[in-house]
Amino acid sequence: MSDTIIHLPEKRSLNIRWLLKMGWRDSRRNRGRLALFISSIVLGIAALVAINSFADNLRADIDSQAKSLIGADLVVASNKEIEENQQQLLDSIAIGGDRSDEVRFVSMVQFKASGGTRLVQVRALERGGFPYYGAIETEPKVASRTFREGGRKALVDQTLLLQYNSKPGDSIQVGNQTFVIAGALHKIPGQSAMTATIAPAVYIPRQYLKETGLVQKGSRVSYYHYYKLAENTDPDKLVKKLEKRFDEAGFGYDTIESRKESTGKSYEDLARFLALVGFVALLLGCVGVASAVHVYIREKLATIGVLRCLGVSGKQAFLIYLFQVMAMGLIGSVVGAVLGSLIQLYLPELFKAFLPVEVTVAVSWAAILQGIAIGVVVAVLFALLPLLSIRKISPLITLRAGIEHVSKQPDKLRWVVYFLIIAFIFLFSYFQLGTWLQALSFTGGVLVAFVVLALIARLMMWLVKRFFPVNWGYVWRQSLANLYRPNNQTLLLTVSIGLGTALIATLFLMQRILLSEVAFAASENQPNMVLFDIQNSQKEEVAQLTKEQGLPILQMVPVVTMRLEEVNGLTGADVRADTTLEISERAFTREFRVTYRDSLINSEKSVEGTWKGTVTDPDRPIPISVEGRYAERLKAGLGDTLVFNVHGALVPTIITHLREIEWNRVQTNFLIVFPKGVLEEAPQFHVLMTRTQTDDEAAQFQQTLVRQFPNVSAIDLGLILETLDDILGKISFVIRFMALFSISTGLLVLIGSINNSKYQRVQESVLLRTLGASRKQILSINAFEYLLLGALAAGTGIILSLGASWALAVFSFEVAFVPDLSPLLPVFAGITTLTVFIGMLNSRGILNRPPLEVLRREAA
Repeated sequence: MSDTIIHLPEKRSLNIRWLLKMGWRDSRRNRGRLALFISSIVLGIAALVAINSFADNLRADIDSQAKSLIGADLVVASNKEIEENQQQLLDSIAIGGDRSDEVRFVSMVQFKASGGTRLVQVRALERGGFPYYGAIETEPKVASRTFREGGRKALVDQTLLLQYNSKPGDSIQVGNQTFVIAGALHKIPGQSAMTATIAPAVYIPRQYLKETGLVQKGSRVSYYHYYKLAENTDPDKLVKKLEKRFDEAGFGYDTIESRKESTGKSYEDLARFLALVGFVALLLGCVGVASAVHVYIREKLATIGVLRCLGVSGKQAFLIYLFQVMAMGLIGSVVGAVLGSLIQLYLPELFKAFLPVEVTVAVSWAAILQGIAIGVVVAVLFALLPLLSIRKISPLITLRAGIEHVSKQPDKLRWVVYFLIIAFIFLFSYFQLGTWLQALSFTGGVLVAFVVLALIARLMMWLVKRFFPVNWGYVWRQSLANLYRPNNQTLLLTVSIGLGTALIATLFLMQRILLSEVAFAASENQPNMVLFDIQNSQKEEVAQLTKEQGLPILQMVPVVTMRLEEVNGLTGADVRADTTLEISERAFTREFRVTYRDSLINSEKSVEGTWKGTVTDPDRPIPISVEGRYAERLKAGLGDTLVFNVHGALVPTIITHLREIEWNRVQTNFLIVFPKGVLEEAPQFHVLMTRTQTDDEAAQFQQTLVRQFPNVSAIDLGLILETLDDILGKISFVIRFMALFSISTGLLVLIGSINNSKYQRVQESVLLRTLGASRKQILSINAFEYLLLGALAAGTGIILSLGASWALAVFSFEVAFVPDLSPLLPVFAGITTLTVFIGMLNSRGILNRPPLEVLRREAA
C-alpha cells in the first residue's frame, strides 16, 4: 500500500483528483478481474445499440422511400363494385393528374408447363403510369411495362415460377383465359418477402379480366385506384376535404404520409420489442455486475481497512471504488456500442423478409450515445448495492480478522437504490413502449421474473439444507452442501441462466402452440381443403365432381354478402356525426358474409337466448344469431335490432341468440347466422369443405377443378400450415437471435461468477486434499455442483416459461394452452451441459495450485 497511499488528503475533503488517482492505482492488480465485470454488460449494450441503430436507419429509409411504399400520391380502395355517383368522385380526383385502376382478388391458376395449380392474388391492372414512384421489379426488366401494352401477358411471382418449374415464355391459365408469362415478379411497391409468401401475386392486364369469368356475383373483389395528383396538390389536405364522402361511400384511402406513418409505427413496435429483449440481457449482465462487485469488495476488505486506519473516510473509500465501477461501466458500454454498431450490419439481412424497403447501414451516433449512457447508469445502479457497504467497514478489521467488518444497522440508502433501479427500468420501458400501462406491465413482468427465480433458488437452498441427505455418498454430500455454503453461486446462476432459458423456452412453446392450432386441420376426419366462390348454378356439379374424385363432402354452406345499415336505429352517418357513440364506424363500412341454416354446428355453443332455425313470421324482424364477442364490440345484445342491406334490399332483424365459436376448428364459422326461409333467393355463392389423403390426391383434384370450373378457388390447408410454419420459423429465428444475447450474457455471468469465486474453490480444494480427498473426488464434487446448478437454473427457467406461455396463450392469443413439452428437454439438457462444461473449464486450474501457496497466502 506504500506506493498508493501518498499525499493523503484531509479526512473531510473529498479531493476528487486524489480519489480518481487512488481508484486507478488500486485497479492495477485487479484489471483482469474487472474485465469480467466489463464483459457482463457488453452484450446487453451491443443488443440495444444494434437494434436502435437499425431502427434509426429504418426510419430514415422509410422517410426517403415513402413514395415507393404505395407507388402513388393517393390510393383509394373499395371492396364493392363502384356505383355511378362514386365513379364521378373518383374521376374528379384525377383531373390534372393520372390514375391507374386495379382489380384484386384471389383465384386458382394453373401452370401449363407442370400442370400444377396454386391459389394466388390476381391483380388486374389497367393501363396507366402505375407505379408513379418506385418500380415493379421484374426479370426481364422491360416486362413490367410490356405486359400491359397488348396481348394476353402476365407477370408471375418468381417463387411460384421456381416452385412449378416454369419460366418467362411459358403459359399460365387464369380462369377461362391463358396468358403468356412475360416476366418474373421480384418486387412490388410496398410488398415484403413475407407478404409475397402469404399471397404471391400474378399481374394481368385489366382489359382481359371479364374474359376470365372470375368476377361474378358474390365474388370477393377489391378495387384499387392509384393517383398521380396534379402539381401543388397536397394529398393529405385533399383526403381531409373528401374524408366525409369517402366514408359515406365506404372507401378506404392511403397517402404517402399515412403509409409512412403506419409503416414506421409497425416497425417501431418491432424495434421496441426487440430493444426490450436486449434490455433484459443488460439487466442480466447487471446482476453479474452486482455479484462481481460484491466478491471484489469482500477481497478488498483489508485494503479498505488500511485506508480507514490512515484517515480515509467511509465516503472517500466508497467514492474510490465507485469511480472504478463507473470507469469499467464506461469501458464496457463503449465496447458494447462498437460491437452493436458492427452487429447492425447483419440486421438488414436478418429482417429482410419482413421489410418493405431496403435498409441502408449507417452509424447512428444517437443510438451509440444512448447505449453508452444507459450502460453506465445501469452498471452504477446495480453496483451501488454492494458498494454501499464500504461506508460501514470498520478500521478494526486490520487488527482483528474475525470482527464483523460491516455494521448490522439497516442502511436506508439501499432502499433508495432499489427505488432508483425500479424507476430506471420503468422509465426505459416507458420511452420504448410509449404508454404508462405497458411500461408498468413490462416493469412488473421483469420484477416478477427476477423475484420468482430468486425465490425458487432460495427455496432450493433451504430444502437442501433442511433435508440434507446424510446417507448419500461423500461426493454427493459435498456437492449439495456447496449449494448453500458461504460464497455459493445458487442465487446468481438461477437468476441469470434461468431468465435466458425462460426466454428461449417460451419462444419454443408458443411456436408449437400456435402451430398446433392450425395443425388440427391435418388431424383425422377434419377438412383440409376448402372450395369457395361456387355459384348457385355450379353447386350440384362441383359436389358431383368431388364425389367422383372419391372425396367426401364434409360441408356445403351458402354465403350471402351484405352490409349493416342500422344498429338500434343508428346509422353510419349518426355515428360519424356523434363521436361520443361507442359503436365503431367500421361496422357500417365492412362487408359481412353470413349464412343461413336451421341448427348450430359442432364448433358453436349457445351462450344466451334461443336459436330459431326457421322463420315463422316473415312480416316481423328476422331473428338472428350473433357471435358473443362481436356483439360486445357492436355494443348490442339480446333484443337489439339490426338492419342489413342485402344487395339493395333492407332486411330488419332482431338479436335473439348469442353464440360462442371455436375459431380454431376447421369449419365455416360466421359472425352472423340467419335462419332458413329468408336468404334463399338472395345472390350468393357456396363453400364446400372436403378432405384429401395425400398431396398427390390434392394436386390432382385441384387440376381437375380448375379445368372444369376455373372460377372456383381451392384453399389447401396443408399448404397454409406449411406457409404459417415458415412465417413462424422466420419470426422465431429473429426472437431467438435476440434471446441469444440474454443467454450469452447469462453464460458470461456464469464465467465471471466462477472466476470470482475461484480462490474460494482453491481453499476448499486444499482443505479437502489435506483431509485426504483424491483428485478424482474433488473433480466429481465440482462437476456435480455445476450439474445441480445448471439443472436448477434451466429447470427454473422452464417453469417460468410455462407460466409465461400460459399467459400469452390465454390472454394475448386467446387459444387453448396445450403445451408441447418435447422441445423443452433439449433446452434443459443443453443449458445444463453448457453450465457443467464452462464450470469445469474455469475450474481446471484449481487442482494445480500447491496447498502451501494457499496456506502462505492465508498466513500473510
